[in-house]
Amino acid sequence: AAGLGVPFRFTERSDGEMALRRGFSLVPGERLVVVEDVVTTGRSTAETVAVAEAAGASVVAVGSILDRTGADPFAPLPFEALARFELRRYPAEECPLCRDGGVAERPGSRSQSG
Repeated sequence: AAGLGVPFRFTERSDGEMALRRGFSLVPGERLVVVEDVVTTGRSTAETVAVAEAAGASVVAVGSILDRTGADPFAPLPFEALARFELRRYPAEECPLCRDGGVAERPGSRSQSG
């Protein structure tokens, strides 16, 4: 945002809910782009879009540095990423790691309980 000379706000999860933090606010009718560092499932990004829209802002696009979704989870919003990383996905009963006795790791930054 600083490089583009545009305002910057961010959200954080508080008590399990995504919310604008640190005194930031949005103006009804304000147009904005939601940008993430890494998008894995798209859930946090979708929650951020919902927070912005609930404040009356108009989200016009979504972006990320790294897209790990393997999909377009924000349609009809445009979604652009600087890089895309395709991850193989398996139903639990077909996972080679699980079948061989390994331990699967949950992707993303969200805690196991979150």
